[in-house]
Amino acid sequence: MEYGVPQETVLYLLLLPFVVTLVALFRQIFGIKAFGIYTPTLVTFSFLVVGVKYGVAIFLAVVIIGILSRFLLKKLRLLYLPRIAITLTLISFAVLALLIFGGSIQRTGFAAISIAPIIIMIALVEKIVATQIEHGTKEAVIISLQTLFISLVGYHLMGLPSFQNLLMTYPWIVLSTIFINILVGKWTGLRINEWWRFRTLLK
Repeated sequence: MEYGVPQETVLYLLLLPFVVTLVALFRQIFGIKAFGIYTPTLVTFSFLVVGVKYGVAIFLAVVIIGILSRFLLKKLRLLYLPRIAITLTLISFAVLALLIFGGSIQRTGFAAISIAPIIIMIALVEKIVATQIEHGTKEAVIISLQTLFISLVGYHLMGLPSFQNLLMTYPWIVLSTIFINILVGKWTGLRINEWWRFRTLLK
């Protein structure tokens, strides 16, 4: 702890530019969508805090309950915010049940999870429901899974001890993300998924 700043806080602040750059790369170069840049970044850090096993379990619970709740509440014809409030209530109970179940089978890691990452992932439901309303359930599921994929890649890369030690030793490396984003921002070619989609035409 140097200058009174916790080392973990310094590390996460140094990791942040790399996580958001990774999200931008996946979107602009590979064509993999997510719920914006903010959501996969928060999910990645949630995984770093709670661990990938418990993080994925909570993420999937949020996605499944969030999508199913729209069908359950559709007949009530509720306004948007009350519907989201009810959905969040259902998800809170589902996550609580998951934590209790984990404790009952001696999975003490569930019980030890701090509330902040749980609240962050529960808050994803608004993005899911909004996408479901605008683009349909299939698109909401696809983007949810793509968000999960990006977050898992981010978790495994940012969680590497060698990379974390490098950042703590040479923090100025973070500035390289600016150069990378300038290159990505000027990308005008086809994305990787577009090359695959139009492969027959391109041949």
